[in-house]
Amino acid sequence: MAPRGATRVTPLPLAGRLAPARLRDLRRRFPAQYWLMVVGILISNAGGSLVWPYLLIFASERLQLPLAAVGSLITIQAVAGMAASLVAGSLADRFGRRVVMVGSLLVSGSVYLLLSGASGYASFALLMAVFGMGNPMYQVSADAMLADLVPAEQRAEAYSINRIASNAGFGLGPAVGGFLATASYSLAFYGASVGFFAYAVLVAVFARETLRRRPAGLPRGVVAPGFLTVARDRRFVTFAALISIGLIAPSTVWILLAPYTKANFGLPEYLYGWIPTTNAVLCVTAQYPVTSLTKRFAPLTVIAAGMAIYAAGAGSVALMGAFPGFVLSMAVLTAGELIVVPTAAKYVADLAAPELRGRYMSVYWLGWAASRAVAPLLGGVLNDRVGPAAIWGGALAVGLASSAGLAVLAVRARRRAIARG
Repeated sequence: MAPRGATRVTPLPLAGRLAPARLRDLRRRFPAQYWLMVVGILISNAGGSLVWPYLLIFASERLQLPLAAVGSLITIQAVAGMAASLVAGSLADRFGRRVVMVGSLLVSGSVYLLLSGASGYASFALLMAVFGMGNPMYQVSADAMLADLVPAEQRAEAYSINRIASNAGFGLGPAVGGFLATASYSLAFYGASVGFFAYAVLVAVFARETLRRRPAGLPRGVVAPGFLTVARDRRFVTFAALISIGLIAPSTVWILLAPYTKANFGLPEYLYGWIPTTNAVLCVTAQYPVTSLTKRFAPLTVIAAGMAIYAAGAGSVALMGAFPGFVLSMAVLTAGELIVVPTAAKYVADLAAPELRGRYMSVYWLGWAASRAVAPLLGGVLNDRVGPAAIWGGALAVGLASSAGLAVLAVRARRRAIARG
């Protein structure tokens, strides 16, 4: 049964989507709270991306340490995120999506305020750990809330639009943040805090809780299923592990490309800012048409193909030596992102029972956190012991390995579907 406020209609044709009538029709397809989330992620990402692309540059200049040591801050953040990802699902399934979202947004905004004054490795490490715990709390709860609000047949489109808003915010931030960081990193950190705090207020004041407090049909006195139920879903666990491996490739780009381009090619922050902005512009303009195409195919096949493109984008950085080349690598990486991310989110949401959505999303986002934990360590070691270009060879290798594993899962899924008739 569709959630209250959700409307089932025929998908819009590609032509004429931007016409006012089409936009009004699109707005009516989803409940008001969904659009509140879209606006909120636009605001918070615009704020957060004022700083995030330049965070390792900021830390490097403050700490004066090798890349592997500075990159370990992202590993600390990611390891904390891995632990928080598991807790987030339980909290979201027990106490509700809304309260966890608000708490995580407040934590993130506070960390950005405090990072502006951090000076030693210990203070950076502590704040990155706190930030790592806050971020998955939001992502897990928000993905679960979106799945609560939107019926299965509309989720690919809903996640796609949400990503458009996310990337629109991310597109606004880096270009502006590059100029702010050149003048004063403090201004960029303050702007990031405002974005997160504003979204927290929107959710606290206007959002309603979407969690069904008790699974339908579960007798009183019977404990609802938990992570053991998720762990028994071998198909999902294998998928989550392969996704985690593959995401090391794009994580390496997002974490290490800025210090790599500055250290080896002298690329300044104000110019680098246009590289992540390229990603955001492509996501905003191409995500909806790409999802309209990819949703026609089996999700695992789509994800396997997208992961191979992800890997190619990361590996291609080794071939580039100037700003236009790095933009091209980002464009290739973005093509993989457009294919993988909304399809994977919908795949996970469709696998999970409503009372387990938070936990399934927890395990899924645990993979994202794990990839961010490994990427800077792997890249830093390859950079320091082999050479800078080795960073991207390592990213290519793990991405292709993941794609091959996902392709095997896709073949098995197709065979099961044929056997069932």
